[in-house]
Amino acid sequence: MSGSSAPAQPKRRAVFVDRDGTLMPDLHYLGNPEAAEVTRGVGDGLRLLRQHDYAIICITNQSGVGRGLFTEETVHAIHRRLNERLSAYRAHVDAFYYCPHTPEQNCECRKPGTALFLRAAAEWSIDFRTSAVIGDRAADVEAGARLGLFTVLVPEVAHESLVAAELSQRGVRPDVERADFGTAATAVLHRG
Repeated sequence: MSGSSAPAQPKRRAVFVDRDGTLMPDLHYLGNPEAAEVTRGVGDGLRLLRQHDYAIICITNQSGVGRGLFTEETVHAIHRRLNERLSAYRAHVDAFYYCPHTPEQNCECRKPGTALFLRAAAEWSIDFRTSAVIGDRAADVEAGARLGLFTVLVPEVAHESLVAAELSQRGVRPDVERADFGTAATAVLHRG
């Protein structure tokens, strides 16, 4: 009788996406799930990525919980609402992970910390080498770079100069920068 075990499950690839400013407009401490809307191009971009067998994992900082501005149930309700909105495009986010802490708490789950990415990778058997991150801020790019992910920056127009300053201050650069989520998804597929 052989002592070998069952073969290891193959790892899968994923696109880690930011929420506010990427999947949806950044509405600053959104507390009303009904106000959650999908940013133009996101539905089609997510559907394209899913057609190429990428898991879609959202990693988001939600310090409004730690500040007492809304509850964790509100965060869950917003995520349910986003997936309802995405269903019109035959797309959805597979899993949402969020940090409820304020920046002052210096936790590892708040981006650019990588704890939530590592947790998601363990739970979803994700291979970082074949995966990517799409986000609108330097913290998304920095977290992705720390893990060896392909990084795509899609800054909101209103924040472009702020994001450029953040990138310079943190000493990080995205692998590519795109103007919208649809072209960001295509960049992931072609790695550039």
